[in-house]
Amino acid sequence: MKAAVMRGIRDVRIEDIPVPPVLDEEALVRIRSVGVCGSDIHYYTHGKIGRYVVQPPFLLGHECAGEVVEVGAAVRNVRPGDLVAVEPGVPCRRCRFCREGRYNLCPDVVFLATPPVDGAFAEYIAHSADFLFPLDGVSLHEGAMCEPLSTGMQAVRRSGLRMGDTVFIAGVGPIGLCALQAFLAGGAAAVYVSDLDADRCRRAVALGATQAFDASDSELAAKLRDLTHGLGPDIVVETAGSEKATAQSVQMVRAGGVVVLIGLSPAAIIPIDTIAIIDKEIDIRGVFRYANTYPAALSMIRRGAVDVKSMITAEYPLDRAKQALDDVAARKPGVIKAMVVNG
Repeated sequence: MKAAVMRGIRDVRIEDIPVPPVLDEEALVRIRSVGVCGSDIHYYTHGKIGRYVVQPPFLLGHECAGEVVEVGAAVRNVRPGDLVAVEPGVPCRRCRFCREGRYNLCPDVVFLATPPVDGAFAEYIAHSADFLFPLDGVSLHEGAMCEPLSTGMQAVRRSGLRMGDTVFIAGVGPIGLCALQAFLAGGAAAVYVSDLDADRCRRAVALGATQAFDASDSELAAKLRDLTHGLGPDIVVETAGSEKATAQSVQMVRAGGVVVLIGLSPAAIIPIDTIAIIDKEIDIRGVFRYANTYPAALSMIRRGAVDVKSMITAEYPLDRAKQALDDVAARKPGVIKAMVVNG
């Protein structure tokens, strides 16, 4: 089969590799849509994220959907011909975290495109059938978008959102736009956003943001206080991986509020005002992927509660996967979510 193989930093080549074998509990999926994620770009441009280091040859891509073409002997939930969303992480199902339903924290999870596990920039993958979800009227592109939408949904869950809360989201790339829609669907009264990209701010407003701000605005924190009766937002969400925005989050959130961190900063350690955290009794909560979100994500898309399709602004065939990665890495104007398609 054809695959876009990473051979080094910014070096991706189309090569022929073997079609993977299918175990009894797996299905062979012909990949049709793969979104280019921020983590793909980190691996492509830096070769690592924290302790996860690329050892070439390696395949990127984990936001995916496709068609089942073969199933193992023990598979009952899908059959050949089904169009499915692929949840990319398969946990051990036995550890404490799996038993508690927080399988995103499983230490033995096998996650597509997380070294040393190959991803979906290929014609076929073999994947545990338990983590395949029939689309049933949802398009392939939308099925692939269940992955970033799931991260936005996990942010809502981790934030403890209550009906009527006010939310501020720093960064409205694909994850930020998904989080925006998830918070609105969850009952937020107002969602304010910021970004350095004016086009992304406009897109956020079109998707329901109450107001969008230039992230470089030195008066941003004061403006947010003015909009929230002098208190600050109930919830502040950082999606961009910006050191500055992460540090500012504890200044922006109201006393007793919640800061949710999603974005991956190049720096693992960021100076932050611990006095403000203590004085304001702020909760800071991380988001690591998601768990038990795909059925709800598909339902939200199907019902029109969220619009992920409009976020897809560029398509590339598999043999131009490198161009897709280059364009997203360069933040090419107009490119929000790039999709690599196969057939």
